[in-house]
Amino acid sequence: MADSDPNKSMIGHDEWSPGVNPWIIAAAVMLATFMEVLDTSVANVSLPHIGGSLSASTDESTWVLTSYLVSNAIILPATGWLASVFGRKRVLITAIIIFTLSSALCGAASSLGMLVVARVLQGLGGGCLQPIAQAVLLESFPTEKRGQAMAVYGMGIIVAPIIGPTLGGWITDNYSWRWIFYINIPVGVAAIMMAQAFVHDPPYIRRLARRTIDYIGFGLMAIWLATLQLVLDKGQEADWFAAAWIRWFSVLSIGSLIAFVIRELKSKDPIVDLRVIKDGNFRTGMVLIAIVGAVLYGTTAMLPIFLQTLMGYPALQSGLAVSPRGLGSLVSMMIVGRLVGVIDSRWLMASGFAILALSVFMLSGINLDVAMHNVVWPNVINGLSMGFIFVPLTTTTMGTLRNEQIGNATGIYNLMRNIGGSIGISASTTLVTRSAQVHQAMIVSHLTPYDQPFMHAMSGVQHMMTSQSGAVAATQQAYGVMYAMLVRQATLLAFLDNFFGLGVLCLLCAPLVFVFRKVKGRPSGPPVH
Repeated sequence: MADSDPNKSMIGHDEWSPGVNPWIIAAAVMLATFMEVLDTSVANVSLPHIGGSLSASTDESTWVLTSYLVSNAIILPATGWLASVFGRKRVLITAIIIFTLSSALCGAASSLGMLVVARVLQGLGGGCLQPIAQAVLLESFPTEKRGQAMAVYGMGIIVAPIIGPTLGGWITDNYSWRWIFYINIPVGVAAIMMAQAFVHDPPYIRRLARRTIDYIGFGLMAIWLATLQLVLDKGQEADWFAAAWIRWFSVLSIGSLIAFVIRELKSKDPIVDLRVIKDGNFRTGMVLIAIVGAVLYGTTAMLPIFLQTLMGYPALQSGLAVSPRGLGSLVSMMIVGRLVGVIDSRWLMASGFAILALSVFMLSGINLDVAMHNVVWPNVINGLSMGFIFVPLTTTTMGTLRNEQIGNATGIYNLMRNIGGSIGISASTTLVTRSAQVHQAMIVSHLTPYDQPFMHAMSGVQHMMTSQSGAVAATQQAYGVMYAMLVRQATLLAFLDNFFGLGVLCLLCAPLVFVFRKVKGRPSGPPVH
């Protein structure tokens, strides 16, 4: 009866509320989301074990990560379209089933090829979980409580990648790398049961069900994202544009992106509705979430490398040094969830970016003699900043969109965070490598017979070596020791340069948040297609 009057059905759709407590829905969707986000980082520290078990080189084993990221990136922006065609609940449960079954295949893989195929399937299932969970939460909670809902969502998104390496290292050391995938099975089963029981589609999702498939748009999107991800993952290893295939893949990525944008803007039923980018708040939010992703993933990737290669920390200990970031995130998420709606979100975000810049600047001042607490505290402060950024950024970015647009918008929003993370990791790796070479060239100019401090240090090392190896061999060994010290110092300076650059980037974002229009209420009216 309600659907017999289309005008009537468009009235009050923004006031729709689920039939159960929204916090139960939050628990249902966050269980699956936490599992998926955790899996993006839990395998990182296990790559040497995976390579050894499956007779693969270190370079080949990185495809375990790359294959997941590529398929994950391709499905993310298409999630809104899938939900509008098949229903959000059905897509959510199907995605959890695919992710859980492919996790079992990953654990049972007998070859690298089988593992890579299973990871592709896992990425396809996992890519749907984040944007659907975010859309379900935003729609299930009333406007005044969406800050609290995003705080819960943010705990999973931010904390999971941080505890992933530590958990993965512990499981791998004490059991087997296969169990980092097998543990998803019981979690996935519980998530399926909770989603089936508590998640329901709003009425306007069912009204959008009859749509055709934009095969061309999906193909262009797949080519664009796959080639972009491969260039970012393998660029530094292949010396970037010095490699012909990097140049060709870059041209192909840019060309397919342009064709994809044109296709989607002209299509009556686009697989990704890019018209949502016309909203000023959403455009600004896209830029800022990409930068947040770059800083978050860039520091998360660089710190363990710094601690293991320069400080000599074992894998588990380096993970423990980074994990306190999660504690800071938990505290700030609980605080900010209550402040959103009370304090102007733009001031919360500006404060968050300032705190984030402070934490990264603290990392840019460390040296090779620091204790663990000198690394832990910047990470705690870093985690505190994420709550002040993530929650108000999400609510403000989506605050001027209609409910019908949120499902599509969250797919694009999460894609921008992932692309920003890939760019952050790739840029950080490249800058550290190139900057280390520059610093090494600068330092080596001082290592001459005419430099008094160098000759004094060289003499001391040579004297220690002489009693063990003789005068001639001691000279060569002393030069080797001095060169090793040079490389360590040059690499340290490269890491510090990288952290400093990320800090400057965070500071530049603080005034940018005031480009946002203040969100006062939800727009009303008919659905926007």
